[in-house]
Amino acid sequence: MEKWPRNIKRASHKKGSNPVSPIQKYTLFWRALQLVLMLEYETRLWETGAQHVAGVDEAGRGALAGPVVAAAVILPHDTIIDGVRDSKTLTAAARTRAFDAIYEIALWVGVGQASPREIDELNVLKASLCAMERALERLGCKPDCLLIDGNRVLESVSCRQQAIIGGDRKSHTIAAASIVAKVVRDSLMRDLHKGYPSYGWNTNMGYPTQHHYEILKSAGPTLHHRLSFRLE
Repeated sequence: MEKWPRNIKRASHKKGSNPVSPIQKYTLFWRALQLVLMLEYETRLWETGAQHVAGVDEAGRGALAGPVVAAAVILPHDTIIDGVRDSKTLTAAARTRAFDAIYEIALWVGVGQASPREIDELNVLKASLCAMERALERLGCKPDCLLIDGNRVLESVSCRQQAIIGGDRKSHTIAAASIVAKVVRDSLMRDLHKGYPSYGWNTNMGYPTQHHYEILKSAGPTLHHRLSFRLE
């Protein structure tokens, strides 16, 4: 219990509230408990005196086309944001609502990306780490500590860092970064779709699907495809 934040603030971007039933209250209680547990990593750092803890995550590593996008987010101390959890568990509409809430409540947000050509030249892991470094450069604040989704830290960044496997399910700040990265990348892919509508990037977001492979077989790759990936 001592690891839990002592003064959790529930941040919401919604106006007003509606009466809830006992069952809804019970559900909300357990949801809130899960969110409190998701601040465990942040709380440990705050209690050591860290002021600015940044969560870092990326989106698009497994796609065949488009950039890999990374985000870094710093939240106010002891704050949980309604609807923020692992981006992969949310619908597109829920991610958009959470994205808007993050930008309203977060202290700082930074986004970076690495292009398909950089992915081909560096490999997707190194390109993802490069995108994370660029997100931190655009953060507008030098963080005291980083919580990074995955098993790698950023060697070029000189601050305390912790890599957390499955971090978007364990850290609220990383979850916020995962949502920002996913929403920004999806928007980029929808824009790219306008120039290449046959590839279906407005729905598959550049990821491997049967339709995507079929179009690649008949029309070949575009300049936005990752040529180092298996495209057939």
